[in-house]
Amino acid sequence: MTPSTRTDVVIRTYGPGQVAPLLDTIADIWADAHPEIVDTPGASTDGLSVPVLHRQVTGHARHEGFTLVAAYAHGSMVAFGYAFPCTPEYWYGELLPAIPEHVRAGRLMGLCELAVTPAWQSQGIGSRLHAALLKAINPDWSSLLVRPDNTGGRSLYDRLGYEYAGPYHNTPDGPEFDLLLLRVADAT
Repeated sequence: MTPSTRTDVVIRTYGPGQVAPLLDTIADIWADAHPEIVDTPGASTDGLSVPVLHRQVTGHARHEGFTLVAAYAHGSMVAFGYAFPCTPEYWYGELLPAIPEHVRAGRLMGLCELAVTPAWQSQGIGSRLHAALLKAINPDWSSLLVRPDNTGGRSLYDRLGYEYAGPYHNTPDGPEFDLLLLRVADAT
């Protein structure tokens, strides 16, 4: 069965008030999808961890328009993603001057997390979650940060049409991420 015709995967959409009961489940999925961070003693985690994810999701859920989508197979969550509409000033921070004006002028979606448990990867679920977020938020542009060594995630984002916009640091001495941009009209 091709990924686009799977009938055993259902996508559900949640708003900010519905997130708290899902936190442990999405943290488990996130940890399964990022074994290089969770399972490698002494590995550089770039500040990422399950407790940080809990705080991040809870904080982001306060943004107007916050949307979490989850994929369920046979009644169990196997993937999730979340995003929210945001201003270019909020999302790009010090990188803002390097962002083209036409990008800064459009409605922006900050894609914060997209994780699929390994047994369900490469089956079109990440693409379906991404499409559900774009439909719910309806942005002109979508942007995300990805670790340069996250080849699986980067492969998905390349297929979805994201383009490299430059290096990004959350803090002046923090790790470097790749900032990616997607013009949504080109993706649909």
